[in-house]
Amino acid sequence: MGPEKLAKIAVAALEDIKGRDILAFNVKKMTALFDKVIIASGDSNRQVRALANNVCEEVKKAGGKVYSTEGGQTGEWVLVDLGAVVVHVMQPAIRQYYNLEEIWGSPQRPAPRKTTARKTAASGTAARRKAR
Repeated sequence: MGPEKLAKIAVAALEDIKGRDILAFNVKKMTALFDKVIIASGDSNRQVRALANNVCEEVKKAGGKVYSTEGGQTGEWVLVDLGAVVVHVMQPAIRQYYNLEEIWGSPQRPAPRKTTARKTAASGTAARRKAR
């Protein structure tokens, strides 16, 4: 599985669990170790761990390999090694302190996923009232 596909799967997995401030960096020209770095924030230890676990699960479901994870015990900063892609999930204070964004340069913000708007019962009722 290529780095682009891995990165898309990882970003989608982070978005599913409400990861915040997701940034993706193309670092292929900076290091030979990996091609992409993804950084995301979670509000609590539990959410950081859940975000990292969801990335692992979704990559495995898609047929990818998770080489290792680090930091799951504390949940302040969890690193997920997917080979060509490395995912950092951090609490905001840790992320601000280490400022990985400065190290990796200009990020490529992932394109937001398309969502379909659902009609709620209230919106349907309001539309019917207007039509009368």
